[in-house]
Amino acid sequence: MASVSEGTENGSPFVAYERQTWAKLSQTKTPQLSAEQLEHIQSTGDLLDAEEVTEVYHPLAELLGLYIQHARSLHEAKSDYLGDNTSRTPFVIGIAGSVAVGKSTTSRVLRELLMLSPATPQVKLVTTDGFLLPTAELEARGILHRKGFPESYDRRGLLRFISQVKGGAARVEAPMYSHLLYDRVPGQTEVIESPDVLIIEGLNVLAPPSDNSSLAISDLFDFGIYVDARPADIAHWYEERFLQLQQGAFSDPRSYFHKYASLSEADARAEAKRIWNEVNAPNLENNIQPTRPRASLILRKESDHRVHTVLLRKI
Repeated sequence: MASVSEGTENGSPFVAYERQTWAKLSQTKTPQLSAEQLEHIQSTGDLLDAEEVTEVYHPLAELLGLYIQHARSLHEAKSDYLGDNTSRTPFVIGIAGSVAVGKSTTSRVLRELLMLSPATPQVKLVTTDGFLLPTAELEARGILHRKGFPESYDRRGLLRFISQVKGGAARVEAPMYSHLLYDRVPGQTEVIESPDVLIIEGLNVLAPPSDNSSLAISDLFDFGIYVDARPADIAHWYEERFLQLQQGAFSDPRSYFHKYASLSEADARAEAKRIWNEVNAPNLENNIQPTRPRASLILRKESDHRVHTVLLRKI
């Protein structure tokens, strides 16, 4: 089949599916989410319509269902063999990718689709933003300009959170984050109580351990997804999103970025380019993109913001 490639000439561990071939895999041919739901799910500047959901995310949700089913079967077989009665733990999915690439939209649409399955009615989504160090601490350390880089996170706290989930804790709490305030919300947490599936979304969630002797959060994932695109395309999407936010969220006087609301379009574009070149591009090149080969599956987007190729790791 010409539209499926194993990449054997490069010894790739992934099988590549062109969009048309991938879309034909789905057993669900009618849209499962309404236009109102899609509008609510979609992030600023991203593209999501019924066609994208049907052709890309329906097959992905069904594939994840197979992985979840077999993880449960393996747990039951292992329990029978060992003679123990430990309960199964949530299936954890990690979703990584650059700022402005659309990983938040991917996370939300998968949450909604997985919740439609009788096998996984309880699906929780947690972003790693809540594990960013408080702004005051970033300022004290002199790394506020590196917010989003690995060193700006409470990595121990995040690892402890995932470890508790995979350890079967009945109740785990994750810190809350406000994009309006650009900071953690003191005293507010999200409670996670033994869901069927937990989705962890963040820039660098597929990163390896920080040193050879430690455990990475990705070591505790059952499935990892990387949302990919050419850096030049992501830079363009970031700039366009910045302009949309300038006319929207930034106009709120409470917004941390309210200072950008009064910029002219030319100045706003110049500022978006500066932030991208000084912060987001180096983080993507040095920290985020190198984690791509660690994914179980890669969603590769083209300049139209649509997924054109899906790469699935060989088992």
